[in-house]
Amino acid sequence: MNMRRLAAVARKESIHVIRDWRSLTLALAIPLILILLYGYALTLDLRNVPTIVWDQSRSPQSRELLSLYQGSPYFSIIGSCDTYRDLQQAIDSGKAMIAIIIPSDFADKVQAGKHVDIQVLVDGSDANTSRLASGYAGTIGMIYAHNVGSERMQTKGRGTLKPPVELVQRAWYNPDLRSQNVLIPGIIALVMIVVAAMLTSVTIAREWETGTMEQLISTPLRGPELIGGKVVPYFLIGMSDVALAVAMGKWIFDVQVVGNAGLLFAMAALFLTGALFFGLTLSIVMKSQTLANQAAIMAGFLPTLLLSGFVFAIENMPLPLQIFTYIVPGRYFIAILRGIYLKGIGLEILWTDALFLLAYALIMITIANRKFRFKLE
Repeated sequence: MNMRRLAAVARKESIHVIRDWRSLTLALAIPLILILLYGYALTLDLRNVPTIVWDQSRSPQSRELLSLYQGSPYFSIIGSCDTYRDLQQAIDSGKAMIAIIIPSDFADKVQAGKHVDIQVLVDGSDANTSRLASGYAGTIGMIYAHNVGSERMQTKGRGTLKPPVELVQRAWYNPDLRSQNVLIPGIIALVMIVVAAMLTSVTIAREWETGTMEQLISTPLRGPELIGGKVVPYFLIGMSDVALAVAMGKWIFDVQVVGNAGLLFAMAALFLTGALFFGLTLSIVMKSQTLANQAAIMAGFLPTLLLSGFVFAIENMPLPLQIFTYIVPGRYFIAILRGIYLKGIGLEILWTDALFLLAYALIMITIANRKFRFKLE
């Protein structure tokens, strides 16, 4: 391989990228759009669930219970009603997602120390949020029951109520359980696969469509030199996008890199190399910019979004899909990113994922070179 010829192709492609301001703007705007969109819009946290109340008791005890819900960051009481019809209308219209119904004998039973049921209705059309809301609502009810029991024992002079077993929970690596801390590393993988696969998927196809491939064939260029030269500008753009994504995650969402930043960029370079040659392979095979771009979205972006563990836990997927995820490179890269971002671990633990990324890059380089035929067909 002649490095001078490779550098000449890289210079030619760089000039094209600079002149094609639309593609260059797209390459720089994609990280901004994806990070802001997913960082703000996509959240797994439960906050301010609209709640409607039917307080049939209207007693100090019921108001004390409702104050626990109102003071919680998970629920926002939007109003009250007096009939099931009003309650149902609020849930059907989407104004409320959860309804709390306190029976009329609530205060009497609480004062008598009797068992009392509180009805909680949840809109199950959003299964994940409903499940979380039900769990938090039940927890607040248990807190109120514990407080009432403690007050009764203190009144009788028996001290405070202490449970026989107390569960102490502690979250490592993400103590605040912020979804942004988990999502931002995954967004970096999405940014890279979009920029790499979608931009390089049109490079070779563009040469065939515009008729400039004949001119390249007449030169002493070899196939690996042409392929390598075309990848270089997009590699630099991709690594710039990684730096931009890391900076935005830190400054906008306060997501810090706990581990080695150098290792993060090294692993990003491996993943980016594989993604670039993957897009280049599509461009070589399709020979059509439109088809190659669509194939890049279907085969690159969607599997990384849905099957890499970015949003949906792989363990919760059906077994056939779990097996299929092993061929999705984004699975290993996101695992590396989260390990470096959140846990601060290195290659002593992440070496298997790093080997998969290395194998991915080598396989895609090999396939791209073998598929390319430096001749007119």
